Amino acid sequence: MKLHILAAAALAGLFATTAAHAERLTDSPLVDAAWLQQHLGDESLVVIDIRDAAEGNDPYAAGHVPGAVSAQYSSSGWRATVNNVPGLLPDEAAIETLVSGLGIGDDSHVVIVPAGTNASEFGGATRVYWTFKVYGHDAVSILDGGWAAWTKAGAPVSTDAVTPVAATFDAEYRPELRAEVAEVTAAIESDVNLIDARSVAQYIGQEKTNTVQSLGHIPSAVNINFDKFYDSNRPGFASADVIAQLAKDAGVADGPGFISFCNTGHLASIAWFGLSEVEGLPNVRLYDGSMSEWTADPSRPVVTN
Repeated sequence: MKLHILAAAALAGLFATTAAHAERLTDSPLVDAAWLQQHLGDESLVVIDIRDAAEGNDPYAAGHVPGAVSAQYSSSGWRATVNNVPGLLPDEAAIETLVSGLGIGDDSHVVIVPAGTNASEFGGATRVYWTFKVYGHDAVSILDGGWAAWTKAGAPVSTDAVTPVAATFDAEYRPELRAEVAEVTAAIESDVNLIDARSVAQYIGQEKTNTVQSLGHIPSAVNINFDKFYDSNRPGFASADVIAQLAKDAGVADGPGFISFCNTGHLASIAWFGLSEVEGLPNVRLYDGSMSEWTADPSRPVVTN
């Protein structure tokens, strides 16, 4: 598979001219602990900690990157249920309210910090990253390896809660980063690559989640298991070369575009991030409705082979 670096660069340049947002502190979608330590205190930097609290355990309160703002993935409003379909992109007004309230403005460079414990959990960071990008904000990166990498590096830890000062964030929707039912339907009969990021068992119809009505996958889709994109032992995201090999092994062909999906658009964001942001392929879209929306209409085709 080709990397299409020039095409990706051209696409990035187009986005830069259409979105009136911040000049980035870095062009890298992933930053390491050393980079983040070096930039702590930068006026334009906003670090958001998306780790979820559960059963009385609040990881943010126990320790976080100094200056980071708590923005829990599951409870802050990063995803919405629309027409009984879970996990969809919230509308512009909702995201503007959420992001502005976190102290993130048009001139902010955002670094997202997940726990980094496993691939699925890291998917919260890739989904939030995609949300920023699809709403026109390019100045965003993820701490590679998340909190696990931060502590492994012996980086400083704070227990001081940060109360953000509201800023002004203006969302500018980019439909070219999001696929909906019409685009997925067209992709079945075209050269657009459909990438199912779920487990093999779900792809072949042996298992399904309770939000999905039918066993199997969208016709013509190939499977790249989401957990192959992340190494929890390192911890860190896969390299561009590794991702290119994953796509090659799955039989992904060079074509006019790529659409990733899963059950609710969470795991699919891992594949989207890997293909689009790390490998640098152009025309990669995320179908956030995924199998939950697709199978809500029994007339839409689903296969198990």
